Amino acid sequence: MTTPLPIRIGIWTWLLAAVFAGYSGALASLPLPAVQGILFLLTALLLSGYFKLGSLRAWLDGLDLRGLVLFHLTRFVGVYFLLLYERGQLPYDFAVRGGWGDIIVASLALLICVLPLGASLRHRVITIWNVIGFADILMVVVTAARHGLAGDGQLRALTVLPLSLLPTFIVPVIIATHVIIFLRLKRAAVAAS
Repeated sequence: MTTPLPIRIGIWTWLLAAVFAGYSGALASLPLPAVQGILFLLTALLLSGYFKLGSLRAWLDGLDLRGLVLFHLTRFVGVYFLLLYERGQLPYDFAVRGGWGDIIVASLALLICVLPLGASLRHRVITIWNVIGFADILMVVVTAARHGLAGDGQLRALTVLPLSLLPTFIVPVIIATHVIIFLRLKRAAVAAS
């Protein structure tokens, strides 16, 4: 399935704006709770677009579920979290717990995408993976918000490149894809019954 031009333009514009925000220092000048606010706003906008824009919804619903799962390979960033924790640049509960959680979710996503599973088994496996992955990302976001509200300067790494792409692009897409996968699995289960 080819990606419609308006959607490609939207994705690239958003990604370039996220890169610029991290490169220019615009995020670093904000208080950490504002960065969390940006993450929530972008997630809400993306989900709103899914529900209100028929072309975006049709494109996302037309993708193989494994395509949505595959995006979660970005969660191998957890390895970098562990490295930054060892350097004293990220707090333990964010870097180690979140890092290992992301590594596990990304590893499971890779297995889901490469193992030859039948359709029924793949749906069950994706459902279990989606619950685990969604719980993990929510834990990471809540932990980051808690540190941000406490004024913990160790999360400043999330305001400059490359980690600034997490709150401004990657995490909103991760959360939105989890929600979309839940909805698609529910619709498939209803259609099958």
